[in-house]
Amino acid sequence: QVHLVESGGGLVQPGGSLRLSCQASGINFRLYSMNWYRQTPEKERELVASITSDSNTNYMDSVKDRFTITRDNVWARVHLQMNSLRPEDTAVYYCNTYARGNQFWGRGTQVTVSS
Repeated sequence: QVHLVESGGGLVQPGGSLRLSCQASGINFRLYSMNWYRQTPEKERELVASITSDSNTNYMDSVKDRFTITRDNVWARVHLQMNSLRPEDTAVYYCNTYARGNQFWGRGTQVTVSS
């Protein structure tokens, strides 16, 4: 079974940093793109960052100069380093991959940016 587990969310002040992690299992991790999405009650789920199997990256415009997605193929993990956080970054962040013909999601981790 494909299993994704996020960690690292929490409460941080504006301008602060958090590092999210996603532990993957049930896939040959190094062959698949990995994605971070986020969702609030007010907005649809949106793609924040992606990293391909060959480590090409893509970012939502509003986070492009602040967030960095990385992958660790030895440990089957993907990370999202979030710097210069803003209140509008507040959301539940979800790890995602498309594998074996289906979309798979973690349970999500809450990120709250507030003073």
